[in-house]
Amino acid sequence: MRRTATPTAEALESADASVDPRTGRKRVLVVDDFDDAREMYAEYLEFVGFEVETAKDGAEAVEKAQSREPDIILMDLSLPIMDGWEATRRIKQDSRTRDIPVMALSGHVLSGNAEHARQAGADEFVAKPCLPQDLENKIRNMLKPSKARRRDGQEG
Repeated sequence: MRRTATPTAEALESADASVDPRTGRKRVLVVDDFDDAREMYAEYLEFVGFEVETAKDGAEAVEKAQSREPDIILMDLSLPIMDGWEATRRIKQDSRTRDIPVMALSGHVLSGNAEHARQAGADEFVAKPCLPQDLENKIRNMLKPSKARRRDGQEG
């Protein structure tokens, strides 16, 4: 069995350009006012290879989106100080952060909430509770380069 601390050629070849060059990992901002949920998602995402920042409310989320430049934001919608709806609007209206994908998370799965989240600027809507590995899959899918971009880089 071969063990190596360096990435394989296959891993380097498939690496996305938006990986943090300092750490080699994608940055995720997890925003949730419920400590257990925030910590569970953060710890799981760190375990599977992401660099993770956390925020407890919408105002902190907007500030960290601007200062930390995450690759994706997981945004709970029911937050104190500034709710996730308003935080998402502000992130999407700011030229510095508008291109960061936002995945809205909510335990309130009422008819129309997904559409309202998209109107606020969310790129995806996920009902909570959500298994961490399902969330990881959604994150990885959202961070994949577009099919056109992948096709352009391939020969054949």
